[in-house]
Amino acid sequence: MEDGIQDIINHDNDALRDRVADLEKKVQEQADEIVCLRGTLADVLRRVTQLEGRAVIITSNNVPTPVKSSFSSNTLPSKPSNINYQRQITSPTTNSNSHHPAPQTPAQPNRRLSHYPSSGSLHSEGGHSSSSASPIPSPSPSITNSRSSPSPRHTPSPNRHISMSTSNLNSMKKWSSSQEYLTSNNNARRVTTGSLFNLNMRSVTPNHARHGTKDAVLMQEEGIVKLYLRGRPIALHIPTDYLQDYSLNKVSNPPSQRLKLEWVYGYRGRDCRSNLYFLPTGEMVYFIASVVVLYNVEDQIQRHYMGHTDDIKCLALHPNKLIIATGQVASTDRRERRPHVRIWDSVSLNTLHVIGAGEFERAVCCVAFSHADGGSLLCVIDESVEHTLSLWDWQKGEKGHKITETKSATETVLAAEFHPMDRHTLITIGRGHIYFWDTEGGTLAKKLGLFEKQDKPRYVLCMSFTETGELLTGDSNGNILVWSRGSNKVARTIYNAHDGGVFSICSMKDGTFLSGGGRDRRIIEWDHALTRTGREAKLPEQTGGIRALAQGKGSMLLVGTTRNCILQGTLSLNFSLVVQGHTEEIWALAVHPNQSQFITGGHDHYIHLWDTMSHSVVWSKDIGESVQSACFSPDGSVVALATTSGRWSVLDATTRQVYSMHADGSESIDCIKFSPDGRFLAVGSHDNYIYVYQVDDEYKKYNRIGRCMGHSSFITHLDWSDDSTYIQTNSGDYELLFWNAGVCRQVSNMSIARDIKWNTQTCTIGFSVLGIWPENADGSDVNTCSRSHSHKLLATGDDFGKVNIYSYLSCQPKSPHHSYGGHSSHVTNVDFTPDDTRLISLGGRDCSIMQWALT
Repeated sequence: MEDGIQDIINHDNDALRDRVADLEKKVQEQADEIVCLRGTLADVLRRVTQLEGRAVIITSNNVPTPVKSSFSSNTLPSKPSNINYQRQITSPTTNSNSHHPAPQTPAQPNRRLSHYPSSGSLHSEGGHSSSSASPIPSPSPSITNSRSSPSPRHTPSPNRHISMSTSNLNSMKKWSSSQEYLTSNNNARRVTTGSLFNLNMRSVTPNHARHGTKDAVLMQEEGIVKLYLRGRPIALHIPTDYLQDYSLNKVSNPPSQRLKLEWVYGYRGRDCRSNLYFLPTGEMVYFIASVVVLYNVEDQIQRHYMGHTDDIKCLALHPNKLIIATGQVASTDRRERRPHVRIWDSVSLNTLHVIGAGEFERAVCCVAFSHADGGSLLCVIDESVEHTLSLWDWQKGEKGHKITETKSATETVLAAEFHPMDRHTLITIGRGHIYFWDTEGGTLAKKLGLFEKQDKPRYVLCMSFTETGELLTGDSNGNILVWSRGSNKVARTIYNAHDGGVFSICSMKDGTFLSGGGRDRRIIEWDHALTRTGREAKLPEQTGGIRALAQGKGSMLLVGTTRNCILQGTLSLNFSLVVQGHTEEIWALAVHPNQSQFITGGHDHYIHLWDTMSHSVVWSKDIGESVQSACFSPDGSVVALATTSGRWSVLDATTRQVYSMHADGSESIDCIKFSPDGRFLAVGSHDNYIYVYQVDDEYKKYNRIGRCMGHSSFITHLDWSDDSTYIQTNSGDYELLFWNAGVCRQVSNMSIARDIKWNTQTCTIGFSVLGIWPENADGSDVNTCSRSHSHKLLATGDDFGKVNIYSYLSCQPKSPHHSYGGHSSHVTNVDFTPDDTRLISLGGRDCSIMQWALT
């Protein structure tokens, strides 16, 4: 019971967490602005000192003499998180193991930078450019529009803040996705003209008239392009092959290939209820992120409704079993932020109506169709402070007609259902209450359910109806209560039906009932008289407690769980997993180098090996820590896993045997990667260092060569060169640095660095990925990128839940691209399969994994 109550309390605190996140975001913005002002002030002081020095030289010699920048290729001292001493950032010629601060001169003020690098990182002795492609302080930095939940990867602190239709109803053709339907039916103008009918799955090619050079400056003589992030310039060195012909005025072409959503892994059962049903089409329907999945288990086919723009919170099935209503939260999309309900046809995936745009505040938490009148009414509950309940004639016009609304409850509302026999009766349940509503005459009058002699439960968790119209409710005390038809009093109590909360009650076609427990993970069968039949089943611990129950095909039962799994089976036979997913934020992604498989790791401590052909989990393993990054060895025989605690390990990819375990610092490791020849392993940490290891004994032994020091913020991405000699890295303050891996020294000669051929392209800052940054980008818009193996495509994932594909090289500012929705949280990782036929993308907080086919 305590587990069930805690689960719901966590759900209740979502609003508080969002507000705290908003406050943290504002505080971070102010801190960033202060740091930016400090950087600008230090730059002014440096320039004044240089001018004074130049004036002295002119006076004494009567000949102007160039003054060497005291900043050379070094950056100013900064204080990394959780380190109690101040570290001097060293130049390539300085001993990389030295931690002693250098003596400071008046021209080099001692300042701490938590987000921006030094002002002199682009100046070097002798007039040559430094290898550091770091931001240059700008006199007037601009603070761009912020998002409601910034990606944790771009948070300066290592502590991560837990930070998304078209045919007639008579048409019975089944479409694999709502986007395919739109593409194939150009005559359905009613849907395409509605302002809210096509919000999500649109492939966008930017207007070429807007494609230009704003916020980018070409310095032809120096061979540099300045990219502006957060209003600050970053110098990117142009490769020699492009120096002569490169121009910012050229217009690049979007890729000829496009993405089509092929498969969605995962299910949202952790914090949602009544979101699993079986359709007459032979499909189960459920949702995750902003996608509604229609999954035919027998045929192993998924279809997808893609109309939503952000997290879907609830789902209701019309009495005809074909029409579906789904409600979403307020979107992070700047264009459409309003929560709304979408009513659509499950056969054609045609959006029929969009209800309540502009009416709801935070999120739609409950929807329900009426039953006794054939489903003409729709009940909607807004997750606002007063949990407003509204009644809609949903078939009236494209946007429906709101009949009435009223305050529902100050406490959390968990479910709403119309009585199947009484036309004007509606029931809502939630924290400490059950209300019976009379809807006659277009008004809403409520009566409080009376528990009388019963102990009032903290939560009424679920409900269902008997064949005679009695109401059954399950509560957090583990009891099932029977409410007589037409009464607001308890008629009967079944005590201790479950050990812990009763999370779901399902009425079967034969008149029996099934109840599902959250804590005890049991499914118990009850007869018509609500006595135990003796048949029951218990789910394994790793699947979690029961969240939703639904009758499937024949005698089959569908079970959704609190650990985001869906199982199928019967009480007399075993249950088998048909849908599996992560339960916490996902960051780690490693695609097998020569097989159709990939590994994901999340903050739920689990890693899963997935097969892209069978769409199933090959194996899973609990490693006991939050997984942050992963990579396969070049031959695919082992996989390296890095965690948020600074520890990393190497496992056999087949047997899961642990070969080696290491720790580098105590902070998160955002990137880990083997060199192409398999002789080295690079580890990028939140302590600002890149640790380099020599690999021996067929990937079983690892000896640390050293660590690369020079970044003034945490490491976000890294890539190896084709010859396994060099590494390029990005950091949290938008630096691009190059390293000689064998000696762990920074490469200062840009005539070498600019022409290095990279084995992968995951660094989001660089000349070849210049075009992925949108206008007024603040540096955290793009979380991840990956180049295809053919070197023709570049995929990115951003903070707005979008997956984007570009032509490679993407070296023109704001390059045209195709953009695709589906994720409702920041996209944390993307990568291509070895044959470039598919792309894998990970959602952060939405816990979804999406597999895209390239067409």
